[in-house]
Amino acid sequence: MDIKNLDEVEIKSIVRIRKKKLILIVDVTFFSRTNGLCVFREPNIHQNVWWQETIYETTNIYRIGKRRLEKNGFTIQAVVLDGKRGVREVFKDIPVQMCHFHQKQIIRRYLTNQPKLEASIELKEIVNNLTNTNEKKFIKQLNNWHSKWKDFLKEKTINPETNRWCYTHKRLKSAYRSLKTNLPYLFTYQKYPNLNIPNTTNSLDGYFNILKSLINVHRGLNKERRNRIAIEILKGKD
Repeated sequence: MDIKNLDEVEIKSIVRIRKKKLILIVDVTFFSRTNGLCVFREPNIHQNVWWQETIYETTNIYRIGKRRLEKNGFTIQAVVLDGKRGVREVFKDIPVQMCHFHQKQIIRRYLTNQPKLEASIELKEIVNNLTNTNEKKFIKQLNNWHSKWKDFLKEKTINPETNRWCYTHKRLKSAYRSLKTNLPYLFTYQKYPNLNIPNTTNSLDGYFNILKSLINVHRGLNKERRNRIAIEILKGKD
């Protein structure tokens, strides 16, 4: 698009498509601390169907998108999320899939890439196999791991100066708690095989990377023009 014509672009947040039943990947990306875009993408047709500029990533921005699509006659059949707190509640009446890649990232942050504790090594191995297993097997592995290490997880360390205690292996506990919390959403894609639900947000994550690369070509533009470029890109189908 000619940069000179950007100011004449009408900003629309819904792309008209024939498909009315949608599988969505939803997320927010930021170009700066207070300049972001919330995007709803249909991965099976490689189409972004709704977006809106936002300063913060809040549950309300997702709620607005959901309502706008439904008001325009779309039915959301399933949603793929990256696990941000509170967003699942917006889609609580719809099948939700937790992104496997982001779940692995969460565990990696808690346990590091090369954990030293045997319990951490074993838990990380279970999570590494997440995309190659099913819910029944994963639950069995996770429960067996917890039965083996539950006493280890209860170990406490006392601060001699304050006489207060904390769990010795709190990061390991947090990793396990994350898996237990997200477990109901990790295998949704297997429960609805006819819907073709992705088990990751890769389609949208990859699109965000392309979007930012293209925008970086036009460095120096003001915020409004930069967002208009982003919106023109979002309208396209890849």
